[in-house]
Amino acid sequence: MTDNNASTDAVVIERTFDAPVDLIWKLWTDPDHFKSWYGPDGASIPVAKMDVRVGGTRLVCMEMQMPNGPMQMWFTGEYREVVDNECLVYTESMSDEHGNVKSAAEMGMPDGHPTTTEVRVELTDIGGRAHMVMTHAGIPSDSPGAAGWIMAFDKLDRHLEERRSK
Repeated sequence: MTDNNASTDAVVIERTFDAPVDLIWKLWTDPDHFKSWYGPDGASIPVAKMDVRVGGTRLVCMEMQMPNGPMQMWFTGEYREVVDNECLVYTESMSDEHGNVKSAAEMGMPDGHPTTTEVRVELTDIGGRAHMVMTHAGIPSDSPGAAGWIMAFDKLDRHLEERRSK
């Protein structure tokens, strides 16, 4: 992580998906695939720009329908490690739609929330199934962000099930 005030908290989620590693890799690295599963239930991803290479950037918009209309949250980051079908590491910061990083305080986050966090995705093939360990450093394990990851991976499971049934 790059913050001086970086938290030692982390969300660590392990899942084994009934899909090959190369498909799970695409679901993390191909914008169209990523849009199909990312975010909690009720969220859509109208924008996902990904330059998946070390030093490349990402810009993602998550949109939720609220009583007063749609609410958008933008996230930007930089890829730190890219090993095809094995390991993906990127930073994540809240931003505006142009990728300009916003501080946690500007976004109404609680004191101590880091501006920049780090996501690490490690994939292993286990008999044709993909075992994933996702670590999001800087996010408390009991936070809404942690719950959002769990919902997103549940969506990913449903997306894979729909693909298999076609």
